[in-house]
Amino acid sequence: MAQEDTIVSGVAGRYASALFSLAQDDRQTDAVAQSLAKFEAMVKASPDLERLVRSPVFSAEVQLKALDAILAREGIEGVAANFIRLVTVKRRLFFIRQMIADYRKLYDESRGVIRAHATSARRLSPENVDALKEQLRGVSGRDVELDVKIDPSIIGGLIVRLGSRMVDGSLRTKLNAIRLAMKEAG
Repeated sequence: MAQEDTIVSGVAGRYASALFSLAQDDRQTDAVAQSLAKFEAMVKASPDLERLVRSPVFSAEVQLKALDAILAREGIEGVAANFIRLVTVKRRLFFIRQMIADYRKLYDESRGVIRAHATSARRLSPENVDALKEQLRGVSGRDVELDVKIDPSIIGGLIVRLGSRMVDGSLRTKLNAIRLAMKEAG
């Protein structure tokens, strides 16, 4: 438990730690991670669901009724569904996204995986993604799950975040540095 405390903290961390412990006891860490990821994707994709989750205007009863219907429709059940219901009843639903993020940290740590985020100006080929993962594996010494985002505004290059480390090799940043150097010189 002491190790888990260093990875997550606060209210969301305590809920995530309790959920992870329960999922481990039931040998359902994978199923819970998948269900939570599915629920998080639904919240991200639906402004109405986001409002239901975040707004204190809705009563716990209204939230619970709506979520029960959504969870049933999407096939989210078991430990993950019960957790979402508990958080709703305890009026902590607005923390759910942070709880899911903290659960993911605990889950990744238990599997020896680290998450990395890369931003590219254009779509990376599968070979480039594999090469980047391999480089990050060499740096971190752990398996890497890589989330790649496309952002044309960086013009070219990559921005890579691995844990608390970030490398910004974007053309936009380099151009801004040149522009700043020119202003200081002139």
